[in-house]
Amino acid sequence: MNERFPTVGIIGAGQLARMSIAPATALGINLLLFAQDKEDSAAQISQHVVGDFRDLTQLLEFSKQCDLITFEHELVPLSVIKGLEAAGVKVFPSSNSFQYSQDKAAMRAKLATYPSPKWKVIEDEGQAFDFPFMAKKISGGYDGRGVWKVKNLDDLEELLAEHSQLLIEELIEFDCEIAVMVARSEHGQATSWAPTQTVQKDGICTLTITPAPNISTEIAEKAQHLALSIASEIALVGVMAVEMFIKGDEIFINELAMRPHNSGHWTIEGSRTSQFEQHLRAILDLPLGDPTMTAPFAVMGNILGGDKTDMYRPYLHLMARNPELKFHQYKKEVRKGRKIGHVTVIGENLLELTEVAEHARDYMSGEIDE
Repeated sequence: MNERFPTVGIIGAGQLARMSIAPATALGINLLLFAQDKEDSAAQISQHVVGDFRDLTQLLEFSKQCDLITFEHELVPLSVIKGLEAAGVKVFPSSNSFQYSQDKAAMRAKLATYPSPKWKVIEDEGQAFDFPFMAKKISGGYDGRGVWKVKNLDDLEELLAEHSQLLIEELIEFDCEIAVMVARSEHGQATSWAPTQTVQKDGICTLTITPAPNISTEIAEKAQHLALSIASEIALVGVMAVEMFIKGDEIFINELAMRPHNSGHWTIEGSRTSQFEQHLRAILDLPLGDPTMTAPFAVMGNILGGDKTDMYRPYLHLMARNPELKFHQYKKEVRKGRKIGHVTVIGENLLELTEVAEHARDYMSGEIDE
């Protein structure tokens, strides 16, 4: 083996790490995963060690086998990331950047000059603004968890009884939600994919459409510019999703996710360079790939766990019905509402593509049976 090809350590072994394996293999990059369990999605098919990502001693030992470290989730304590950096370990994104995906209040303060909902951190009811508004855990929330619509004082008192501090934000009655995926390397090269419209149900993304169909060219370009500007502002190294609300011709920054993201899964088939390959290129400071789309539209549907547990048999129906579909199984235990896979379809007719993706999503999730 040519030892000049680096080893990238990924903290986490879920579906994001799983989808990083193919591009790493193509590039000749060695991956070593730090899994919580040997049955984790990516650990089933890749070299890994099992441990506790909150334990600095374990991660320091793990890092000895890697040229650099990256993440597939935001749950690694910032103190642990700083401990790795203090020991001389190369970590991307760095703790200075990563804090803004972990701490929502710090993110709001850092992006104070960017278009955002009105916000503040509160500790008691008297500090709140008029109902209704949104409340968020300052850290630890994702996929709709840790986010609440606060309609009245009773709702707020209940939340403050459980949380000493809350980030509250103006409720934006938006027209649509979009996400802009960006990548930035250590020496500052940056790229952006076309904005993606995300469709949410109960706080979980169920469908993405790229390019976002319900926004103008001007808004799309402005959104990409904002996302690239934020990447530079926080000195991002890697890929990042910038989630935004669109209301008329206004854009509001919602949240940052500093890793490959669900809103970028379409890039595997729909872009010349997927978010997973681009993340590897960025953290290794390689020249970034072309983010141009491979077709006019890409539609991705998330498969959520339901009553159906056999995820293989549906292929018989769906592959015959729509041979153009691409399937991604995460090989995770099926649980109600859990993301266990996704499907993607690319082409020219957006209405047909959306129907195909929604049908496959609902059939595999068990919501329909034909």
